[in-house]
Amino acid sequence: MSTTTPAMIRRLALVQHVLFGALVVIGVWRALATGAHPAALSGATALLLLWYAVGAHRAASGPGGAPHLSSVGTAPRRVGPGGWWFLGLVVCWLLTVAVSPELIWVAFSLWLLAAHLLPLRLGVAVSVLVLAVVVLRPWPGGLTVAEVVGPAVGMVFALALSRGQQLLVRDGLERERLVASLVAAQEESELLHAELAEAQRSAGVLAERTRLSRDIHDSLAQGFSSILLLARAGVATQDAEAGRRLLTQIETSAADGLEEARRVVGALAPAPLESGLVEALRRLVARVQEETGVAGEVRVEGDVAALPPVVEVALLRVAQSALANVRQHARAGQVVVTVAEVEDSVRLDVVDDGLGFDPATLTEAPDVARGGYGLRASRQRLRELGGGLDIESEPGGGTAVSASVPLARPGGAGGAGRS
Repeated sequence: MSTTTPAMIRRLALVQHVLFGALVVIGVWRALATGAHPAALSGATALLLLWYAVGAHRAASGPGGAPHLSSVGTAPRRVGPGGWWFLGLVVCWLLTVAVSPELIWVAFSLWLLAAHLLPLRLGVAVSVLVLAVVVLRPWPGGLTVAEVVGPAVGMVFALALSRGQQLLVRDGLERERLVASLVAAQEESELLHAELAEAQRSAGVLAERTRLSRDIHDSLAQGFSSILLLARAGVATQDAEAGRRLLTQIETSAADGLEEARRVVGALAPAPLESGLVEALRRLVARVQEETGVAGEVRVEGDVAALPPVVEVALLRVAQSALANVRQHARAGQVVVTVAEVEDSVRLDVVDDGLGFDPATLTEAPDVARGGYGLRASRQRLRELGGGLDIESEPGGGTAVSASVPLARPGGAGGAGRS
């Protein structure tokens, strides 16, 4: 909540304190000049100031005290601690006026406080009583119209000023309450939105899992069951021709199951990406190092923590293929995997210091034994995303595989886009 209104209240209270002290000083100075009894004047003035200081201290010490201007926000409906303190202040002022009429100047501060600390009607009544004391004091030369109108105008002005202060501060407090309510409502709305998004995501995950479980049950599980039954039948048969037929059927069922597995897996992000592309790459490199002894390192350049899932999958497949070639053919001593954000694209580099090969051989027919099929598949996967695959190598000079995928920016077209 803003501190503007409390600061305003403190400033108004400070002005009130200064004004009260100044009026008391003026009254005492004039009283001494007119021959007031010093001892009586000192005692009455000390009582007045002490009573005022007690109220000011309790107002500053917290809500439980007798407020001065700290209660300016709303007019009281009944006499509270502050009202009773104010009535005591009026009594103390009457004692000082009885000692010397010159202390009637303090009446202006009393009129300012009356509207703050008393209900409206009682505040006006007490103000009129204070006005009567001011008007009926002994005036040199007798009472004149000016000596009645002047204090009356001062009283009305003080009451109006006090009322205006109340309205201003009350409006400030109301604005702060509205702002606080709006902030709370906004926070609640954001929380509800986050809960709704989480609920929708959970529902989507559950629906997808249900669909996949049905697909796996109706396709892969059934296919494996069929292969198992055919294999058991082949073991039991003694007929060579029947055995060949069963093997053909097993081959057909396995091919169908493999195709169905590819279809199901194609709809999923691979499990290694559940913790992000970088962590998946680190696990791959660590596995290569553990299995082959090749020293591995993963380097990250730029912001690659929020890539679209389709881009992460494509880059992970490229890394898997390149590292498989390192494991099987490169005889490398070190491999470095670098993933970097470059302007409007993301790039993955896999560099090793192994035997290398002639990249021209990749234009020939796929040779699964040499790993060329995986690189061709990686290039095709990247092309579907608008990217590409570059290979730099020579016999004895190591190999560098570089994959890049464009990222669409807000308002742009094409590319994989950021999620």
